[in-house]
Amino acid sequence: MVATDVRGDAPGRRSARAAHVPARPLHGRIGPNAITRIAQALRDEIGDAATRAVFARAALGGYLDAPPREMVDEAEVRRLHAEMGEAIGTVRAAGVAREAGTLTGDYLLARRIPGPAQAVLKRLPAALAERMLLAAVGRHAWTFAGSGRFTATPGAPTVVEIADNPLCRGIVADAPACHYHAATFERLWRTLVSPRARVVETACCACGAPACRFELRRP
Repeated sequence: MVATDVRGDAPGRRSARAAHVPARPLHGRIGPNAITRIAQALRDEIGDAATRAVFARAALGGYLDAPPREMVDEAEVRRLHAEMGEAIGTVRAAGVAREAGTLTGDYLLARRIPGPAQAVLKRLPAALAERMLLAAVGRHAWTFAGSGRFTATPGAPTVVEIADNPLCRGIVADAPACHYHAATFERLWRTLVSPRARVVETACCACGAPACRFELRRP
């Protein structure tokens, strides 16, 4: 989702800038963590054999033996989420998606956000750290929003939206269903902005809203 070199928005400093990302966004494609972390979390929940059955029904069985390293088709991610829900139920699938989002956040912190940048953010006042992190996330939104449209509005709470979220297309739900995205955001915010930060999805394309809306709440 994010690869940053945080330089800050303070006077005389440059804004957060991208690092280690392809030069041109790939429309309709999403980072491979949306597949690989689901595989990891699903195996922990239901075991390898049952996970292979879910991936096979999604026509993605090959990804378990050769995990994707490049961007993947957003339709594959959507199909995997749908098959997972069918196989283990929506409540259990929500827990798996949330765990996968947390694992994605862990990966980004370990591999994509440089340690010095993290140290800078952790020393800053929460409001400033949030603005800098939000700028970095916005620059890389195409890696997790795919063909959807990402917007962010700093405030109390800060609001992040993914309009026409590709992971929700064709899905109907009674409650917000973007547990993967919410958990990824929350892991980053709790680590880099405030340990008491919470991310709550208050509107969802799967419920008929035009955009999936996430409130990034902090004390």
